Amino acid sequence: MTRSDKMNDRILQELSADGRISNLELAGRVGLSPSACLRRVQDLERRGVITGYRAVLDPAARGVGFVAYVGVGLGEHTKAAQEAFERSVARAPEVAECHNITGTIEYLLRVECADLPAYKTFHTEVLGTSPHVTALTTYVVMGSPKDLRGP
Repeated sequence: MTRSDKMNDRILQELSADGRISNLELAGRVGLSPSACLRRVQDLERRGVITGYRAVLDPAARGVGFVAYVGVGLGEHTKAAQEAFERSVARAPEVAECHNITGTIEYLLRVECADLPAYKTFHTEVLGTSPHVTALTTYVVMGSPKDLRGP
């Protein structure tokens, strides 16, 4: 079990907002000395609470103007069918996230494309050619008022 306290929670909140913040600035924001703050961050990393740091990318600057979540149902509920589907989406650069979920469908994908025609091509050429896919439902993202992956 991972121990947590309010100070670690504050540190994690600040690092989630800005992973490039200096230790000195972080310490000032959370009210710790720099050495105590660094020890806590290193402990969080060592225990696997912090697993890495990443850049937050601007979708428009990358040419992404269309985002959708796609519910995918498979016709077979075998390990082989799931692995085949997962291999196909792993090769698709349009798939930003792939989640195996419970419920009436097996997968939820976050798909990012340049525009609707690019999504249609992905839908037809990738999802439409997967032999195990029997159901697709697309939910087009119109806005993201809360997205903890970045500003």
